[in-house]
Amino acid sequence: MEEFRELVVSAGGEVAAEIVQRRPKPDPATLIGSGKVDEIAGVAKSTRADVILFDHDLTPTQLRNLDDAMPCRVVDRTQLILDIFARHARTREGQLQVELAQLEYMLPRLTGRGAAMSQLGGGIGTRGPGETQLETDRRRIQRRLQHLKEELESVRRVRSQQRQRREAVPVPAVALVGYTNAGKSTLFNALTKGEVLESARMFATLDPKLKAMLLPSRRKILLSDTVGFIRDLPHTLVTSFRATLEEVQKAEVLVHVRDASSEMRDEHKAEVEKVLGELDVLRKPRIEVMNKIDLLTEEQREALAGSGAIAVSAREGVGIDRLLARIDEELVADPVIEQRFEIPQAHGTVLAALGAGAVIREREFIGNSVRMTVAGPASLLGRYREFRVS
Repeated sequence: MEEFRELVVSAGGEVAAEIVQRRPKPDPATLIGSGKVDEIAGVAKSTRADVILFDHDLTPTQLRNLDDAMPCRVVDRTQLILDIFARHARTREGQLQVELAQLEYMLPRLTGRGAAMSQLGGGIGTRGPGETQLETDRRRIQRRLQHLKEELESVRRVRSQQRQRREAVPVPAVALVGYTNAGKSTLFNALTKGEVLESARMFATLDPKLKAMLLPSRRKILLSDTVGFIRDLPHTLVTSFRATLEEVQKAEVLVHVRDASSEMRDEHKAEVEKVLGELDVLRKPRIEVMNKIDLLTEEQREALAGSGAIAVSAREGVGIDRLLARIDEELVADPVIEQRFEIPQAHGTVLAALGAGAVIREREFIGNSVRMTVAGPASLLGRYREFRVS
């Protein structure tokens, strides 16, 4: 219920009343019992509510029946999440993805009642093809769906071309994944010194953010901040946001950011792994990060120490160095190697490149040459193999 309240607030709503019902199984006609339908209608009238929200998905029949019985609009969990996504979509791609998910959700729930079910037109010169308004709406939505899918496919192609260009230069990608409001954007900013929007509201990040950064080994990586997952994430969203979630599929390492202060953190972990399973990325190397340790007591921090997760506070910058070192360890592409070089001082560009892109362990000057032991990415050190010494 706490999470559902958060969703309502994120959608810009104010909770007027809460009603819970326990049933052995849902009512196929209205989800809840008939007595409860009357009770909710009465509460909605007395509180002058604008909308009745269900923390459950409603079938088209249930939605229609409840709409008829209630004094105001009825919205289910999926509609609510889609509404939040629509509020937060900033880029053209994000807006396309949200609209696609909304239309796919709406199509089976189209209902025509009363005059709307009559045939179009009437009288001389207005006779249509004999369709009902419902059929016309359906056809219009299907045309729009087709158009959106084509637009998103072109976005996907552009993203794929950009990724191919990035892959031509071996820069491994690392993706931050996790439950919504776990602090991924705050951690992204702490790692990259970026300025991504940080918000306590759910789904503040919809569009993936990519930024290059240097690890302690001087290897360059691309870090991506992705959309947060949630319990019962609507399947239409997982399919609509395929282009966005490709960043997770193409990443070499996943950093699973968890809210250490949440009492539901184990349930949240299971939900994230469920979505990662749908994306078929559970076999990728995963680093578990317990964020928000600044909200824990000393005893709770000590209890985390034995969990194997990296404890961090993205807001206060605690544990960031440990996390960077761990990402370095997990990366397989472009491994860090150690080699000895003897480079004439006249080759200043080579010395500068090694100084900027690798860690110099030892250095001594012999005549007009510099002998050094260097640890750095194999791709960089391989460029200067002619100066290597055994």
